[in-house]
Amino acid sequence: MTTVTGDWIRTFHPAAPGAVTLVCLPHAGGAASFWFPLSRALAPGVAVAAVQYPGRQDRHREPLISELGVLADRVAEAVAASVPGPLALFGHSMGAVVGYEVALRLRAAGRPDPVMLFASGRRAPSCYRAEDVHRGDDNRILSVLRELAGTHADLLANEEVTRLVLPSVRSDYQAVETYRHDPAASLTCPVTVLTGSADPLTSAAEAVGWQRHTTGPVEVLTFPGGHFFLVDHAQAVVDEVHARLDGRG
Repeated sequence: MTTVTGDWIRTFHPAAPGAVTLVCLPHAGGAASFWFPLSRALAPGVAVAAVQYPGRQDRHREPLISELGVLADRVAEAVAASVPGPLALFGHSMGAVVGYEVALRLRAAGRPDPVMLFASGRRAPSCYRAEDVHRGDDNRILSVLRELAGTHADLLANEEVTRLVLPSVRSDYQAVETYRHDPAASLTCPVTVLTGSADPLTSAAEAVGWQRHTTGPVEVLTFPGGHFFLVDHAQAVVDEVHARLDGRG
């Protein structure tokens, strides 16, 4: 049963008292429901709080946010209001950068750094590429999505449904492609980077680049596969998260 907290937070499974909360942030075009399997696998030892960005699923009528800093502002406000205890952050692709920026904002508001940031499928915030997917037409964006989906490209087979989500995909791509980090900002928490060995969006060097964004320890875990390796290797990802959050509540 899904519990809705405010506009932004969705929880799917009950957690044990005192469990650390893992705030999960979706990829471009993604929604809170993407994190249901992870929530089910981690419960009850870890409480998963999935973030629902505006403009999708039950928030489909709300205006999209195409500036990553503004999105991080809103998420940080929601997390501060609804997650009172220890928390970790897990973001995939665009969500990894949102998670990084949310952690910075929570600290600026007087909260301690998260117990850990899991940065999945995304190069370090300071690693930029010349990207303009958000400026392309719908067919261009669909082509990019199919390439990233890889063996899961069948999920895009219903073109009519896929085109309904294209506005949120375009907005999210604009947010992440125009994002620029603050060179003076840095975290102090541990960062676990998860990456696919054949992910076209993150090279090994770009994954290691997360070391520039925290004074805490950084480890890089490489899984076989492309951008959505965490779907193909869901149990292995769950095991790694469990190993790092067990007992941190």
